[in-house]
Amino acid sequence: MFRIPAITKNLLIINALMFLALIVFGRMGTDLNDVLGLHFFLASDFHFYQLFTYMFMHGGFTHILFNMFTLWMFGGVVEQVWGPKKFLFYYIACGVGAGVTQMLAQFGEFYLLAGEQIPGFGMGDVMEVARNSQAVLNMWTTVGASGAIYGILLAFGMLFPEQRMFIFPLPVPIKAKWFVCIFVVVELFSALGTSGSNVAHFAHLGGAFFGYIMIRYWRNHPGGGGYGRSRGQQFFDRMKDNWERRSHRRADDARRDDGTRRESDWDYNARRKAEQDEIDRILDKVRRSGYDSLTDEEKRKLFDGGK
Repeated sequence: MFRIPAITKNLLIINALMFLALIVFGRMGTDLNDVLGLHFFLASDFHFYQLFTYMFMHGGFTHILFNMFTLWMFGGVVEQVWGPKKFLFYYIACGVGAGVTQMLAQFGEFYLLAGEQIPGFGMGDVMEVARNSQAVLNMWTTVGASGAIYGILLAFGMLFPEQRMFIFPLPVPIKAKWFVCIFVVVELFSALGTSGSNVAHFAHLGGAFFGYIMIRYWRNHPGGGGYGRSRGQQFFDRMKDNWERRSHRRADDARRDDGTRRESDWDYNARRKAEQDEIDRILDKVRRSGYDSLTDEEKRKLFDGGK
């Protein structure tokens, strides 16, 4: 636990504490899932804060065990790459996006059910029918961190697409990108092929979808004002940019040289490219595993490159 990044560790602790609270209050006659779980937005028990609290509640031990194991396994890696602020924002945003997606799916189900049972039912009748169906609508409650967890799985697959993983019961390792694709396809078919299920398949898909939108946006706007990136990551990004600019400038100056340099242009350019590739490798290692993972030789090269 002491080696897990701060946000991932705190999320694990909070979820565990909320699950214990669910058990304790349940023995006292109060179901916290009814209070903090996400109710359908047309239900009388719906409150806006539930979009945030529902992702810290769970329906049972197996439910929280799977979610927390996945968060522990993949969340720490993603947090180390992105930094705590960006990771926390991403996690919460995926969870909220999953909740919104689930409620939209519930609205579609509500509309179809009402249309089957009420002749001439239309959009103008939605609110009246909802008021007369509160006993049923208040039972449509969503709990669990699965939407945010699917966002984390997607992030890992997009950050490390070629990373090979052993997934039970598959006998051979599978690349992370295919692992994520399989999960998404299974959820999509489950969402379209089942009705009345206790599993919020659309919430899972919503978490992955919102995660994909955010990651694509960040990739297309890498500067982003530095929001969400750790100070260390911003420092190394600036160092890399400065190194590249200086390397190009030195190469241009060298080409204007009248031949006083002993190296040929071919040898010089090859040496500079090798140095640039080595700095890029070291900076990528820092992003993945942190500065402390560098060897003394790598730290020296990084220091010399930053001069």
